[in-house]
Amino acid sequence: MGRVEGKVAFITGAARGQGRSHAIRLAQEGADIIAVDLLEAIPGAPYAAATQEDLDETVRQVEALDRRIVASKADVRDYEGLKKALDDGVAELGRLDIVSANAGISTQMAPTDELTEDMWQNMIDTNLTGVWHTAKAAIPHLKAGGRGGAIILTSSEAGIKGYANIAHYVSAKHGVVGLMRTLAIELAPDMIRVNSIHPTQVDTDMIMNEATYRLFAPNLENPTREDFAPASQATNTLPIPWVEAVDISNAVLFLASDEARYVTGVPLPVDAGCFLK
Repeated sequence: MGRVEGKVAFITGAARGQGRSHAIRLAQEGADIIAVDLLEAIPGAPYAAATQEDLDETVRQVEALDRRIVASKADVRDYEGLKKALDDGVAELGRLDIVSANAGISTQMAPTDELTEDMWQNMIDTNLTGVWHTAKAAIPHLKAGGRGGAIILTSSEAGIKGYANIAHYVSAKHGVVGLMRTLAIELAPDMIRVNSIHPTQVDTDMIMNEATYRLFAPNLENPTREDFAPASQATNTLPIPWVEAVDISNAVLFLASDEARYVTGVPLPVDAGCFLK
């Protein structure tokens, strides 16, 4: 216990899924949390948006661990709004040490030449520009603290390999890797480490929906989670269909902790060997 004791972590997309899991896991190890989430639907997203009730539940679970949390509604596409949410959180909690740029979406899937302008732009705005906004808002606080820090950018297996019919997603997630490497170089003099994390399929709402099932089982008229499982498992080397959110959170914790004090510029797969296939 206490691997990030006394530190403050900023987490985007914290209302549910991986973001909530990251907040809870870091809180279990002693961190206080600044949490934001959009709490609105993104056009074309094939799953329901997180709600205020979801964010409230994240707050409840963090506070149950006797940690402080400042939670608010903010859109990573809106730099000024995101910056204000973070500035307010730092003003209340007193510092910033860890950044988890976790917010991300999936949207409609189509061959590259059939993607619409809106499908492309909505993806890039959230999954790449939103990550840049998160880092941009956080860097002044990390530098001002004079204690170094850790930034963890959530990419994807699609950030290190290609997939058909999701060129917008693959492009955004590859872009995150380039951003991570650049930030790692720029921020090294301040002992601020920057890494990216690359999950395979994770058991969250963003993956467990009809659009994903159809991508992996296009031959079925109405594919289900059960139909998706063997197709998903076939993409991994380890014999599992997907990982759990806490598996990603454990990697975020490692990268945020002093155990990784000299780890920077690294794209870390948590992918059950998916990259090997």
